[in-house]
Amino acid sequence: MAQKTLVLVGTKKGAFIAESGDGRRSWRLSGPFCAAWPIHHVIGDPSTGAIYAGGGNEWFGPAVWKTTDRGVSWTHSSAGLAYAEGETPIKAVWSLARGVDRLHAGVEPAGLFESTDHGETWSHVTGLTNHPTRKDWQPGGGGLILHSIVPHPTDNRQVWVGVSTGGVFHTADGGATWAPRNKGTRNDYMPEDQRYPEYGQCVHNFAMGAGRPERLYQQNHCGMYRSDDGGLTWMSIEAGLPSTFGFPVAAHPRDADTVYMVPLNGDVLGRYMPDAKCAVWRTRDGGNTWQALRYGLPQQDAYFGVLRQAMATDCNDPAGVYFGTSGGQLYASADEGESWTTIAAHLPAITSVETLVVDG
Repeated sequence: MAQKTLVLVGTKKGAFIAESGDGRRSWRLSGPFCAAWPIHHVIGDPSTGAIYAGGGNEWFGPAVWKTTDRGVSWTHSSAGLAYAEGETPIKAVWSLARGVDRLHAGVEPAGLFESTDHGETWSHVTGLTNHPTRKDWQPGGGGLILHSIVPHPTDNRQVWVGVSTGGVFHTADGGATWAPRNKGTRNDYMPEDQRYPEYGQCVHNFAMGAGRPERLYQQNHCGMYRSDDGGLTWMSIEAGLPSTFGFPVAAHPRDADTVYMVPLNGDVLGRYMPDAKCAVWRTRDGGNTWQALRYGLPQQDAYFGVLRQAMATDCNDPAGVYFGTSGGQLYASADEGESWTTIAAHLPAITSVETLVVDG
């Protein structure tokens, strides 16, 4: 049966879906969906075809939207998305992830929720919120948010999360207890003798290598890293990149040694493409060497950024790679990054990009 590739896009004014049914040669864009709410993350469930969108703000409150007909109709639920009475109210859902048998949602202020009924109701994973370091977590530029969730692909007891600015944390017991996973990642804003704290780093995003749950790649406010032991230790892989600063990271769907990153020009110099020339950087050897992929991307006046969840790969062969910009451009590569085309422009600022391949 013919397959369709969907690119799921979150923006500051709703969700969009770009769809291709001809081998990724042409695309049809639909949206905005979700009543034009601020949508921070959109994901798909390949086992059911359902699409989930997390978003909200202090005006709307938090919610997870859902469609089972590729955007024709949507429902949304905030049931259970709340802290206990007297605690700071939840502003928004910032991240979503599909685990073995449940959905995960990261929220602001930073916390984790889960759903075992396909997003209809949610329960608070109190073990993370009650972690003894929680009182020391500080807001990053986007607020105190839990923005990255990486479930183990087969063990529903294991989940890694990223908090700005708390760092990476891991649970091996289904969320009852959590441990920091930040050894080897820098905090350049600490005194020199405290540059590698146990927690408190500003992790930007991280992803798991295909077929290797212990292999993680991370873009941090202060460097690019790889872990080969599930985050127990991290090693720098920033040599050869134009900057130590960036936000998104996307893993190849089949090769654990291949990953894509988008370094920006630094945290205080505008946070745009280095030299205003757009490039996605790829490694095929676990970060030992890097290649800039530029063909089809603008090589002048590229004064845009790419946010932490705004890059993804698909499971096709060859793999597709996609990213969205703060200026509303959505770029796609059908050949693993060798060449690029623009599949949408003039969208609202893009906050997330994910993919879903479904039967046509």
